[in-house]
Amino acid sequence: MAESRRQFLGGVPAGLIAAAAACQKTTPKAPEAPAGAPPAFGTAPEAGPPVSTATFAEAEKLVQVELTPADRQMAADSWRRTLASLYERRIGPKKVAIEASIAPATQWDPVLPGLKSGPERDRFVRTKNDPGPLPASDADIAFAPLTQLSRWIETRKLTSVRLTNIYLDRLQRFDPKLRCVITLTRDLALDQAKSADAEIAVGKYRGPLHGIPFGVKDLLDTAGIPTTWGAEPYRNRVPTQDGAVVKRLREAGAVLVAKLSLGALALNDIWFGGQTMNPWLLEEGASGSSAGPGAATGAGLVGFAIGSETGGSIVAPSMRCGVTGLRPTYGRVPRTGAMTLCWSLDKLGPMTRGVEDGLLVLQAISGPDPGDLASVPCHLDYDSRASVAGLRVGYFPAWMKEAPATDVDRAALELTP
Repeated sequence: MAESRRQFLGGVPAGLIAAAAACQKTTPKAPEAPAGAPPAFGTAPEAGPPVSTATFAEAEKLVQVELTPADRQMAADSWRRTLASLYERRIGPKKVAIEASIAPATQWDPVLPGLKSGPERDRFVRTKNDPGPLPASDADIAFAPLTQLSRWIETRKLTSVRLTNIYLDRLQRFDPKLRCVITLTRDLALDQAKSADAEIAVGKYRGPLHGIPFGVKDLLDTAGIPTTWGAEPYRNRVPTQDGAVVKRLREAGAVLVAKLSLGALALNDIWFGGQTMNPWLLEEGASGSSAGPGAATGAGLVGFAIGSETGGSIVAPSMRCGVTGLRPTYGRVPRTGAMTLCWSLDKLGPMTRGVEDGLLVLQAISGPDPGDLASVPCHLDYDSRASVAGLRVGYFPAWMKEAPATDVDRAALELTP
């Protein structure tokens, strides 16, 4: 037994060495963390710029929270070691510069597989009624709907130059109170108006937008003209190309008179020039973010305007300023050359003083563009002679009985045939 014990103890070191060697050969190497996986909390190397308690005090104003002095000190001391390193792995360092205009690689299609979108044919029959005599008052001309303005220009009762001057004068006169203009394009507008009159005089009539002055929300690129997005950091941003919608309106013969205000980066109605106001109640804002198009159209400062909507930015200022806002179906109007707020929600559409006005504009700006993967071919079937009998409007009755629905909303239901 003693000999056996001595033999065992003497052989243990060799056995352990052999076992360790065997484990070294057979134990697989621990896999590396996949690319992008964060390290254990607080173990990554420090990253990002130095911060102080003053940095967090200023950040608190943005997110509307309040830290205690002790919490603020702890955050400042640990930020670069705990959280900044995680942000660094997610957002940098960037090796490829991606322009803001580059669309995501994926395409979102609102049409379910096997279904067709919209009408199957193109038809556009506008109202053929006589627009009547040209009003003697410039103000009455300015407030006329696009349907009338276009007929007066087509029949040469009104020149584009005169109409453009009417709107330019009104823009300069009323903008100090409304703050709806970011850039007035006086010289360009008059040149375009003269060209429109010359073409119409020789029979080259381009359609119902020919010679009509318009304004666009200042998130649509205009070649050689500042497009500021309503935000101070982009105040001197000057694009080299027109956005797709601007290009189509110019091809239709429309006259650009102004880049109109929007809440900074398409949020609310406050931009670097102040707050855009409701022309019918100067004590309240025009709502946003298509504040300028809403105020300018409602106050008779343009023939029509182009706004944009991500989540109510056309319909809200249209309701506030008393104009007709048309928020097109996603994908109908290309967003090439427009500021992106949300790739899967952004839409561009007309803001006008009449329902048919909106369709006249929509017809000119619809259809796909290579710069917007989400824009698709689409038809517009509109006949002004068709009866509204048989059309149905859906609503939730319970919603109309509680806030934010008002007596005005309920009265509209009563008047609906």
